[in-house]
Amino acid sequence: MKKITVVGAGRVGESTAQFMASRDLCGEIALLDINEGAASGAALDIQEGAPLFSFDTRLSGGADPEIMTDSDLIIVTAGIPRKPGMSRSDVMATNVKVTDEIVANTLKFAPDAMMLFVSNPVDILTYRAWQKTGWDRSRIFGQAGVLDSTRMASFISLETGYSALDIDAMVLGGHGDSMVPMMRYTTISGIPVENFLDKKSLDGIVDRTRNGGAEILALRQNSSAFDAPAAAVAVMVDAIVNDRKRILPSVALLDNEYGCKDMAIGVPTVLGKNGMEKVIELELNQQEQTDFNNSVAQVKKDLEVLATL
Repeated sequence: MKKITVVGAGRVGESTAQFMASRDLCGEIALLDINEGAASGAALDIQEGAPLFSFDTRLSGGADPEIMTDSDLIIVTAGIPRKPGMSRSDVMATNVKVTDEIVANTLKFAPDAMMLFVSNPVDILTYRAWQKTGWDRSRIFGQAGVLDSTRMASFISLETGYSALDIDAMVLGGHGDSMVPMMRYTTISGIPVENFLDKKSLDGIVDRTRNGGAEILALRQNSSAFDAPAAAVAVMVDAIVNDRKRILPSVALLDNEYGCKDMAIGVPTVLGKNGMEKVIELELNQQEQTDFNNSVAQVKKDLEVLATL
């Protein structure tokens, strides 16, 4: 991949650019922000670490959307963040306006790009961009499930004492309190996690996963999470750039998968050089289906609000 633009040079955007540059995932990274100094400063700061992290990616920053020109991928981290006590949905109205402007600039300067959304509410913003562009769903997707899954895997590692490297976790549904941690599809070195933890411990991990972002926000007070979200984005970008065909939970536009249509929500997907190449349909048991349906209902409520904006 030749060029990636990160829209939003705040903490998530800057960390995302740093993680991608350190892994040499593209030739050029542009940081776009309404604060030109923030974007240019972040780009230069990361660039100066190139000899230490052994990368040749070139970084630039600015406030002019023309900096997006000829980008292969647009990563959207811009928007207002949550404050303590706020839900992801509470920032919808403002962030929809921000998304509309970014989409318009993308259509003008990078009409052949893919778009990866990180800003909240990510399910709604991903859907909004798809509405506005009319693009194939493979080109527009969101980050949520990779972050939620790595949070759950981390909590399992902390609870069991086993290496995080051996834990594979799966989280479906909307990126919010109604997300669906899939313990039946979560393993430690291929062994179902239920072999290691009792129901009380697993329920505690599910609850902590659902509130993972809020927990960090409550501790920091002045900032929501940014390191883990940025790392999750870098993993998704790596899968696309290197055409790995990785199965990763992503916010995807559904076309009758899981009985849903005309909405975006977190499901297992195949990520490769063409973006979101396939939705993987898991067989859900009765409880999992109920939980997923509840998550779908919450996303649909947000979509009803979106229709009024």
